[in-house]
Amino acid sequence: MPVRALLIQADGDLFTAGNDIGEFAAQSTGNGPEEQHVERFLRRLATATVPIVAAVQGKAVGVGTTMLLHCDYVLLSDDAQLITPFVNLALVPEAASSLLLPLRIGHVRAFDMFALGDPVCADDAVAWGIANKKTSASELRAEAAKIAAKIAARPAGSLTAMKRLMRDAAMIVAQIDNESAIFADRLASAEAREAFSAFAEKRKPDFTKTAHV
Repeated sequence: MPVRALLIQADGDLFTAGNDIGEFAAQSTGNGPEEQHVERFLRRLATATVPIVAAVQGKAVGVGTTMLLHCDYVLLSDDAQLITPFVNLALVPEAASSLLLPLRIGHVRAFDMFALGDPVCADDAVAWGIANKKTSASELRAEAAKIAAKIAARPAGSLTAMKRLMRDAAMIVAQIDNESAIFADRLASAEAREAFSAFAEKRKPDFTKTAHV
């Protein structure tokens, strides 16, 4: 039987913890893995034609937030926090979020999320249009399964055609590629090295003495 809807959810008390900073540090010196699985994952999300439902509890750090821009129905638990710490790590956003988030919530809110990296609570995420609704943590999975089942009962061909009309997949993938190239450059920057060192040493980074372009 073909997949008619995809439900993405996580176990435990958080949705995503964010990327391994040690892996970022290794990549910055050319010692990281050659194949980036997250890039394949994001391209699959960007080009998916099957409806995607996401159920998010606790913290959604980095890609855990940006991937929601590729989901069609997003449910948040009342304790959810969306966090985009890219600039704090001297990097840039990914998953085409530099394009999609300003389109979704406006430039000033998107700039706030990216530049400051402060958590966005569930109420604000719903009010801004990042998520569809909020529910209790105890009801999150059941509610998400109910929504996914309702979507799966709709005519699949119509849903696929509608989703293709709503999303310019080629433009989104092109933005992902553009972000990835700049992300790689940023990984090798002095600012990034300072951010990773500060994280490992549990101190506040000092970007005032690092060169930038």
